Amino acid sequence: SQQIQFADDMQEFTKFPTKTGRRSLSRSISQSSTDSYSSAASYTDSSDDEVSPREKQQTNSKGSSNFCVKNIKQAEFGRREIEIAEQDMSALISLRKRAQGEKPLAGAKIVGCTHITAQTAVSGCLFGGPGLGHQLFPGEESPLSLWSGSRSVQQNSRDALVLSGVAVFAWKGESEDDFWWCIDRCVNVDGWQANMILDDGGDLTHWVYKKYPSVFKKIRGIVEESVTGVHRLYQLSKAGKLCVPAMNVNDSVTKQKFDNLYCCRESILDGLKRTTDVMFGGKQVVVCGYGEVGKGCCAALKALGAIVYVTEIDPICALQACMDGFRVVKLSEVIRQVDVVITCTGNKNVVTREHLDRMKNSCIVCNMGHSNTEIDVTSLRTPELTWERVRSQVDHVIWPDGKRVVLLAEGRLLNLSCSTVPTFVLSITATTQALALIELYNAPEGRYKQDVYLLPKKMDEYVASLHLPSFDAHLTELTDDQAKYLGLNKNGPFKPNYY
Repeated sequence: SQQIQFADDMQEFTKFPTKTGRRSLSRSISQSSTDSYSSAASYTDSSDDEVSPREKQQTNSKGSSNFCVKNIKQAEFGRREIEIAEQDMSALISLRKRAQGEKPLAGAKIVGCTHITAQTAVSGCLFGGPGLGHQLFPGEESPLSLWSGSRSVQQNSRDALVLSGVAVFAWKGESEDDFWWCIDRCVNVDGWQANMILDDGGDLTHWVYKKYPSVFKKIRGIVEESVTGVHRLYQLSKAGKLCVPAMNVNDSVTKQKFDNLYCCRESILDGLKRTTDVMFGGKQVVVCGYGEVGKGCCAALKALGAIVYVTEIDPICALQACMDGFRVVKLSEVIRQVDVVITCTGNKNVVTREHLDRMKNSCIVCNMGHSNTEIDVTSLRTPELTWERVRSQVDHVIWPDGKRVVLLAEGRLLNLSCSTVPTFVLSITATTQALALIELYNAPEGRYKQDVYLLPKKMDEYVASLHLPSFDAHLTELTDDQAKYLGLNKNGPFKPNYY
């Protein structure tokens, strides 16, 4: 059978986290984690960092201790942040109100792995309350376990989720061992077994697949929203090892055309400005990858006067970049002259040690793609190189000749690590995820087989329609004659399945 490729090292699926991973994350300059899965600021000097959350005994205001966070006392402040986010997520709130009567997730037991921010906490609260009718943790108020590994954690939002009834296992600055421990704590629960998976990156899915095959076989559906996670699902399907239906949310229109493009178009500049204060006019920037994320990044940088190069493996995307006015090059051709390198591919080792060695002094290197795999940060953990912490999420990596490369967020996602992302766009994605869960859970037997599916276009269009009132937008309706001429239903879907 076909060999399924996972992350760089197989050890995360074969080695159960040990107590050696439970250490303070207030690291010295030379002790930066070799493969940290945290996307949040890992450089903090507060006393909270002196003790790992895994060693703490905490109880929330409702008497529950079924969670693991850094400081539950920050929950009230996080609640206020969530309330601010809710103001620009009216469609998700509307969906919650519409679903409360029907309870479309009655009996669902959802386990999830995603970023934890104020915006995703709104969707977490959607599943955390009893409104959708899903079943709960024994003695708890929610079936959803959220944690963060290769993704960001906003501490206050995470703590507020705990108070809303969601069993959260996540904190800012997790080590790799912590990351897998958090996943296992959410899967291995006495008297409770998940029947739905909400994933972002495929780590949860593959942990359950490798460690708990009996649980995996009883899962009714998987919802995955990332390029890499979807790729892993297709690998499982191709090898005949995907025994449950999965919904590819990443390639849904409302995810690709809005989250990937518009979100990154705004957040790339936010992340770079907050960390480096760089001025982009006249700067030479190379963007690796011209998918929707790359398109958004390039558009933003071009608008500020940057000279933008693009690298691509796909001739179609490369031609799009050319038609949009960007020069398509190999990274090796421009690496000596560019001021900023941004990865947006979803692949691994896009920027290697050889590239890093050839960069000019003060070149800024960051990732907008997947996890922490695109930049070969591990190759920089060598004795001849000195790491100098400049500020939170900003490191100078210094070569023996004095050259400095500015590495942001240790190669993790720039926007989720160093800034924020637009709330409205995340509302679109969260609503899409919620509808995908509802569709998979309620689909009649036989509609979805053991394969990977795209969200039905009718649902994509429904998600879009929920967000139109925010702009006071008014759709034109087809006449009966026009609908007949186009061969469409007046109420949609208006796009073919392959769109």
